[in-house]
Amino acid sequence: MSINLAILVSGRGSNMEAILRGIREGRISNVVPKVVVSNRPNVRALDVARQYGVDAVVIDDDGRKGADWEYDKRILACLEEHDVMPDNGLVCLAGFMRIVSSEFVRRYRWRIMNIHPSLLPAFPGLHAQRQALEYGVKVTGCTVHFVDEGVDTGPIILQEAVEVREDDDVESLASRILEREHVIYVRAVQLFAEGRLRIEGRRVRILI
Repeated sequence: MSINLAILVSGRGSNMEAILRGIREGRISNVVPKVVVSNRPNVRALDVARQYGVDAVVIDDDGRKGADWEYDKRILACLEEHDVMPDNGLVCLAGFMRIVSSEFVRRYRWRIMNIHPSLLPAFPGLHAQRQALEYGVKVTGCTVHFVDEGVDTGPIILQEAVEVREDDDVESLASRILEREHVIYVRAVQLFAEGRLRIEGRRVRILI
């Protein structure tokens, strides 16, 4: 059975585009992109999704922050309309600037992924690249993880390290991390589609 994919976005959607390109080029197989949902209107990700022939939907949150089950129920209805269900679906957060409610997480338990620009559990939350520079680390990176009820606390699927250079600023570091995000997010989606991810406590085992 193929995996029906929904991608939630808030901005330019570069990780979304990497996933859709991976599907188009055959690096991700057995995954059908069904819908892209943005909480903000008029963002680049919506245009990119349509260029890939994927239905793009705006569910405007009017700038309200924080976990909100009433808002998430509107997303849930959209996912159900596009046949992205807890038994056949995968939801990828790709620069989605909202905290997903606990009710939503429980509904799609271990079927929601997120990408974060640090080596979690270091530097969770916003502005991870700035956090890394201010802390003075020599290595940071990116993490794909399953979403749980916390913020950037779910079981880790894949990570990749990125060196922090002496002349880095936030922009240059973020750019190099983003390149690696595109690689590991595509790989994580493919591993999920192949049924090769097994969660054991906090660990995600990749089956051979």
